[in-house]
Amino acid sequence: MTLEPLHSKIETSSNKKVRAAYNSLKELLIAIEHKGIPQKEILAINDFIKVLNNFEGTDKKLIKLLHKTSCGIISLLEKELKYVPKNHYKNLWTVLGMSVFGLPMGVVFSSILGNYAYIGIGLPIGLVIGMAYGTKLDKKAALDNLQLDITR
Repeated sequence: MTLEPLHSKIETSSNKKVRAAYNSLKELLIAIEHKGIPQKEILAINDFIKVLNNFEGTDKKLIKLLHKTSCGIISLLEKELKYVPKNHYKNLWTVLGMSVFGLPMGVVFSSILGNYAYIGIGLPIGLVIGMAYGTKLDKKAALDNLQLDITR
């Protein structure tokens, strides 16, 4: 079974944002086709595409639906098959590193030094830790052939 094609009425839209969101989704679907995924996931992705193809509404709502469809497909692939876009873990762990490691380190530094002006010193440290760990996970995903050929 193959993926349902997207209707060309979206591609021919005069709105640049609609075309950009459409092209992003189209790139995602091409990357998925190159991976060769199981039937169960193809059926779920086809359900997303059917909703999109049957959409009748404003450009603003169409853009939201295109983004929602892309995020839904990526979430499905990540949950079921562990497929992720390039730099997925780096983007995720950069934020987590700052909040999980950086803020507590900043609180420790500021209380040791006795000046709460140093609370922000932990954020860059957490940023570096998070980026390093996320990059490591992205490299592992690439080695395991679990990375989609798209960036988000």
